[in-house]
Amino acid sequence: MSTPVKAPAGQQPADAAGRRAIWLSIAALAMTFMLPLAGLVMALFALMAGVRALPLLRAESKPTGVAVGGITVSSIALALSAMATGMQLYLMDEYSAYQECLKGAGTVSSQGECFAQFRDAAQRKLPPDVLEMLGAMQP
Repeated sequence: MSTPVKAPAGQQPADAAGRRAIWLSIAALAMTFMLPLAGLVMALFALMAGVRALPLLRAESKPTGVAVGGITVSSIALALSAMATGMQLYLMDEYSAYQECLKGAGTVSSQGECFAQFRDAAQRKLPPDVLEMLGAMQP
């Protein structure tokens, strides 16, 4: 009977590295829709985890699908969060004015007026093709 070989301290088994990559990428995608800047950072970590898992899986002749899936999902999350963060930064002044307007809005109709002002300000600042794309995404 042979004794099991332990990985050196600080190294994780390849399977755990692949699972870590996919879980981090899923978390990054979820975080992108809640806090885009945090999703951006999480997607970078997930991408690095996936890239680091690939050689570990290949060295042990294990399937690399989990790591490749993690890289794919984290790349999508990275692109989405970068676009959302950029949009937030670009419309920062308009969004701040919207938040200030909401603080003083006591009724639903006045909140609707705040949103209409925000929408008009965003329309003046954004190119028409972006607005069409965003309008097509709304239900």
